[in-house]
Amino acid sequence: MYTNKEFGLRLKKLRMEAHETQKQLAELLGVTQNQIGEMEHGRKASTYGKLAIICTHYNVTADYLLCLTDEPRKLEET
Repeated sequence: MYTNKEFGLRLKKLRMEAHETQKQLAELLGVTQNQIGEMEHGRKASTYGKLAIICTHYNVTADYLLCLTDEPRKLEET
């Protein structure tokens, strides 16, 4: 079940696995580093456009970030 908190945890996990900083992800998305922190702590959500960028950047399906599946499947596997 989707929650902003779970979205944030998954986003942070993907970012950390990629060895990226919040600042690097913020630059990719065109937002502030603070906004990334807010998303990772579940206080803010992402827009559809930014969700698509995140999925493409980390090569995972939106289903994973939206908690519709627990497996971070790659985009080309869908």
